[in-house]
Amino acid sequence: MALDLIQIRRDLHQIPEIGLEEFKTQSYLLERIAELTQDKPFVKQKTWRTGILVFVEGYAAQRTIGWRTDIDGLPISEETGLDFTSQHAERMHACGHDMHMTIALGLLEKLTQLQPKENILFLFQPAEENLAGGMLMYEDGAFGEWEPDEFYGLHVRPDMKVGDIATNTGTLFAGTCEVKVTFKGKGGHAAFPHQSNDALVAAAYFITQVQTVVSRNVDPIEGGVVTFGAMQAGTTNNVISETAFMHGTIRALTQEMNLHIQKRIKTIAEGVAASFDMEVEVVLNPSGYLPVENKPDLAHQLMNFFQEQANVNLINCLPAMTGEDFGYLLNKIPGVMFWLGIDTPYPLHHAKMNPSEEALAFGVNHISAFLKYKSC
Repeated sequence: MALDLIQIRRDLHQIPEIGLEEFKTQSYLLERIAELTQDKPFVKQKTWRTGILVFVEGYAAQRTIGWRTDIDGLPISEETGLDFTSQHAERMHACGHDMHMTIALGLLEKLTQLQPKENILFLFQPAEENLAGGMLMYEDGAFGEWEPDEFYGLHVRPDMKVGDIATNTGTLFAGTCEVKVTFKGKGGHAAFPHQSNDALVAAAYFITQVQTVVSRNVDPIEGGVVTFGAMQAGTTNNVISETAFMHGTIRALTQEMNLHIQKRIKTIAEGVAASFDMEVEVVLNPSGYLPVENKPDLAHQLMNFFQEQANVNLINCLPAMTGEDFGYLLNKIPGVMFWLGIDTPYPLHHAKMNPSEEALAFGVNHISAFLKYKSC
């Protein structure tokens, strides 16, 4: 009996969990995987913390084709009003990972009906949203002898129609870097500023000057993003701030540019601190969110395949400044990521984001055809 993709997606939608806390999700996936792979001795599996690896052994394998899906949710209170809304307070699959997991299970069902020629690895990866789970798994040696020769994955996209598949032969998603900057001055009474050293003022200068990084230090053809979205300083109106803390993000389409922006931010922060005669702490955390750079020859192959598929609208798209930890894996293993249209008015990470479930069967049918083509 074929999987009920819609029911599976709705089941998963109700149990979103934060990265490395996906215990119910893992249990649910393991049950479905067991049902799909029983009496199939060519399928093996193992777990890594809350992640799952399913290895389909080929009958005459020369290589391993990898398919990756992420499994975690977001700390968002759902506002969709659906009958199958999240049962976990302040948790939601607002990034579509419930769709990703469901499609991966559908692909596993399709690809294990007969033993393929080449090996296929299905990775159900935790902690994409918060801890770069792909990096954690790779650095911990989770793949072992199952490490793929090629890796593929998708991400749903709300502003594209069901039937749309979009990618390119270069960078699909930007690399990101978390930034934390803390100025440390000397607090005091507002009436005696000369006896203090105002960290808030230093932070204000820094915020103003750091805007020049993109406008004056980044090639306008290449682009980049520097955003500080949070700032905390001071306690009340008549006390000079001793410390000022800022929390931001860097985004760039190449790792070289990301590192260049990181260096400029650190230099500016240190320069501002020196001019105000105070200390500054700059924490740069690139983690595992490297640019998602498609391997050109593999991307051409994938795009040509989908171009010939009936009912697929292939789009050669521009890069997006969103981040994805699949970039870390593609930095180690050649592969391709692409967008899958889900046709909903609300963007990713929105409390009302509700994908069209028609994309499930579409994705399973066409992507399984591609993986069969790769593994035969």
